[in-house]
Amino acid sequence: MIGGIKVIYSRIGEKADSVIKRIISSDRREWIVVTSDRDIVNHAWTTASIPVSTGNFLKAVERKIPSYFDEEENDDSDEYMEPRRKGNPRKLSKKEKAIRRALSKL
Repeated sequence: MIGGIKVIYSRIGEKADSVIKRIISSDRREWIVVTSDRDIVNHAWTTASIPVSTGNFLKAVERKIPSYFDEEENDDSDEYMEPRRKGNPRKLSKKEKAIRRALSKL
């Protein structure tokens, strides 16, 4: 365990995706899964776990430890632009609320 974060490695010859899916499926509790893999994100939502993108996780870590990341160069030229959404722009979706709650626990 590193600072309250449990890091799990896969065995040699075993795919990490299958390990992640097996863990969040077998242990029925609210896992916070850090991934940008769409397949794992979908599987996490179906098992009542909360997937957090690597970018959001990095931002949460940067807020906790700002001095470490200030030394690195930040090149934001290839930043992803989110598509426009319909509806109230201030109201977050249920999934976004769950992700925010999970990030606040870190």
